[in-house]
Amino acid sequence: MAVLQIRQLGDPVLRRQAAPVEKITKRVLKTLKNMEETMYAADGVGLAAPQVGISERLIVVDYGEGPLHLINPEIVSASGKTIDSEGCLSIPGVSGYVERAAEVVVNALDTKGRVRRIEAEGMFARILQHEIDHLDGVLFIDKATSISREEAEDSAGKQR
Repeated sequence: MAVLQIRQLGDPVLRRQAAPVEKITKRVLKTLKNMEETMYAADGVGLAAPQVGISERLIVVDYGEGPLHLINPEIVSASGKTIDSEGCLSIPGVSGYVERAAEVVVNALDTKGRVRRIEAEGMFARILQHEIDHLDGVLFIDKATSISREEAEDSAGKQR
């Protein structure tokens, strides 16, 4: 497997509507595995295919239950509201407060082509919404009520 380059703010692929996956092929499965490896290497909890330059409706997520590979994910219901801080691997060093649904139900295909129904709440719901937004060319900064730059520290703990 391979760690892929994470595209940064300004790359046009991040603003494109991603295409639905028509058929689950070996290439799609390899892409998902590479995305998983890239997400872990970047210390992330979610990654969408556009973030690695692939304009397809694929996401990987790991919120403590192991990796979840979702193909053509779609939010089919959402309820409640919550505001919390978010960051993004494609916009390093920036965070912002974003209002999201507190609970979501997502339908997607798994890697075997079976329909999965995922009921999520709290941070898991937030991660799913954030990654699915990427598939529609939407970044968290588009929805953030406030944005701040994080102070970066070098390996010696000094601010740069």
